[in-house]
Amino acid sequence: MRRSVRNILGLAAVTAAVAVGVPALSTAANASTASAASSHSSDYDDYWGPYWSSNHLAKAKGYIDVNYDDDESNAVHITGKLYDLDHRTYDEGGKCAYIKFRVSSWDDDEDDWSSSIKSYKYCGAGGYKAISFWRYDVAQVQAKVCQVGLYSSYPVKCGSWHDLYNAYDEDYGYEA
Repeated sequence: MRRSVRNILGLAAVTAAVAVGVPALSTAANASTASAASSHSSDYDDYWGPYWSSNHLAKAKGYIDVNYDDDESNAVHITGKLYDLDHRTYDEGGKCAYIKFRVSSWDDDEDDWSSSIKSYKYCGAGGYKAISFWRYDVAQVQAKVCQVGLYSSYPVKCGSWHDLYNAYDEDYGYEA
């Protein structure tokens, strides 16, 4: 009996100490996070998405960060997650999530997307795949979410193209 009372009192003391200490730790953590965030400066950064396949069985969302070195020299970092929401088995017609990014450089015409294409495929209903890549000297970035068969390279059920960044559009912070 004595041991259980002593354990309960000890547990109560530890709980009280932790409860009192947590706000101080939380405040310190928030301060360091805020200073780290404020020390990072981007010329343009924003969250993108969520974007969906046409049947809403694939989804992607993320973040884009653009930093300019001079007039047209920039580094673009795209990160995010690709979600497979198709819980059907492959025998039942289930498909994988797929996202395609297209990037145009400053050297391309405004509607020429031949510079760079990056794609990700994820097969794993209920889960997601991390997306992360860099491109340099970028004028525009777009993304489209689709589905694709497990062993296929032909996307189906695609949503529309979405602008993640367009330097020609003054809303994105660059004026030609």
